[in-house]
Amino acid sequence: MAFQAKKLINDPNDVVTEFIEGLVETYPGLQYLDGFPEVKVVLRADVTPATYNKVAIISGGGSGHEPANSGFVGEGMLTAAICGDIFSSPPVDSILAGIRAVTGPMGCLLIVTNYTGDRLNFGLAAEQAKSEGYKIETVIVGDDCALPPRGIAGRRGLAGTILVHKVAGAAAAAGLSLADVAAEAKQASEMVGTMGVALSVCTLPGRVTSDRLGPGKMELGLGIHGEPGAAVADLQPVDVIVSHVLKQILSTETNYVPITRGSRVVLMINGLGGTPLSELMIASGKAVPKLQLEHGLAVDRVYTGSFMTSLDMAGFSISIMKADQTVLQRLDAPTKAPYWPVGVDGNHPPAKIPVPVPPSRSLKSEEPLGRPLQLNPQGQMLEVAIEAAAKAVIEIKDSLDEWDSKVGDGDCGSTMYRGAKAILDDIKNYPLNDAAETVNEIGSSIKRVMGGTSGILYNIFCKAAYTQLKASTQSAAMSKKWAEALEAAIAAVSKYGGASAGYRTLLDALIPALAVLQERLNAGDDPTTAFLLSSEAAVAGAESTINMQAQAGRSSYVSGEKLASVPDPGAMAVASWYRAAALAVKDKYQAS
Repeated sequence: MAFQAKKLINDPNDVVTEFIEGLVETYPGLQYLDGFPEVKVVLRADVTPATYNKVAIISGGGSGHEPANSGFVGEGMLTAAICGDIFSSPPVDSILAGIRAVTGPMGCLLIVTNYTGDRLNFGLAAEQAKSEGYKIETVIVGDDCALPPRGIAGRRGLAGTILVHKVAGAAAAAGLSLADVAAEAKQASEMVGTMGVALSVCTLPGRVTSDRLGPGKMELGLGIHGEPGAAVADLQPVDVIVSHVLKQILSTETNYVPITRGSRVVLMINGLGGTPLSELMIASGKAVPKLQLEHGLAVDRVYTGSFMTSLDMAGFSISIMKADQTVLQRLDAPTKAPYWPVGVDGNHPPAKIPVPVPPSRSLKSEEPLGRPLQLNPQGQMLEVAIEAAAKAVIEIKDSLDEWDSKVGDGDCGSTMYRGAKAILDDIKNYPLNDAAETVNEIGSSIKRVMGGTSGILYNIFCKAAYTQLKASTQSAAMSKKWAEALEAAIAAVSKYGGASAGYRTLLDALIPALAVLQERLNAGDDPTTAFLLSSEAAVAGAESTINMQAQAGRSSYVSGEKLASVPDPGAMAVASWYRAAALAVKDKYQAS
């Protein structure tokens, strides 16, 4: 069902001009011509036609592809960008205004994406500028590898155009003549191929969102204006998508780009506007080894980010350009264009290096602490408690995530699950006859896999309990040692986490449990009974958080009304594993 898209805009008709105003306020090296709304031209603030002694590089087209093209205006790249309305070619008068504003005696190169409107408007502007005495050359970029050329239209211009901008801009900055700059740009345009994959179509400002692509579908070769692509298919893992796109671009049957085994190439992974950087980086990480191992190519540079978008479209395109030393030199040349990626030039060192070993560990015996050949009664009790606690956390993973999605970031269950799974995997190596070392090893398992606040709090918890257990006197009863360890662990979590009772955190399960445990042990109850009663207090404490206003963690930013619908996930996780451990100890005690 179609619905009005949410946009952070004012009047949809003012999106482009207001974007340009914000861009120029942000980057002091940019200016725009005072011709709104008809003339929308972004240009370098340091260039005037009378004094500029380099070839001017101008590109442009319909807006909605930001940062292309205005985000690539700067020394070493574009001299000016001509902005049309959303997805509409800029008018001839606007293009002419840009040419007149920046073109000096060295002339001007127009880099034009291969769309009919752009070719016609830039073409007419070029002819008019020539009649006025300007030296003009034009390079048309058509790097699309998804669709075969159709009639006289040819292949569409896509994100590979940005690489052509960089080559041309660097050549111009180096002082080359107009003919030589145009020749390098033309050669670069013939060396690059691009194909895109979309998970959604884009939504124009003030328009309704299209539902053309249904759930679980993707479109191969979708155009950057939302025009239909080559095929609609079921969504696949990014590994599969990347493989398909690379094969399409590098196909020897279509021969879109003159790239063969042994060639050197540069890779660009371009987000289409609505794709998180993490997903783009995943695509980059998969594309490089595929190019190297499956296609026999040397990947000299990788550019990952959003370069030529399609408003809010979800998806990405892949561009591959054949490279030689001259192309690499142009790509690595300095530029002040604000959206060209920095830190990409140069050769790659090895991607991975070994994890440093803490000095304290290197001084220890090479023999790790391991599971004893035979468990003593304490070790047996510890084993069943740990296993029961970890399994309980795994069982409530989905509930924890559901609660956390309402009051936090939705990953409490997933995070706790990783820790519990690691503990179950590692328990076979725990020195279970030694309580202190076992707690320390639990902390190590947690530290290895649990991220975020939960991971560090549980690691602090285990480290403090370990320190207390190590410091306990040999003569003290084991139940008293555990109570002291729990008290020390709670104190450490409170100290470093900043929370205490009533803050709607995991401490609202732990603190009541400790109070009852100490009370019952002091009253002379046997340790198993005291443990069981304290677990009931943990459950009650966790459930009571539903009535608390959060004062720590992400929940503190959530309204009381929303908090009142669910308990604190962290407290419920504690109650779950604490209760499960107590029940397991009781069952083991009764069975022995």
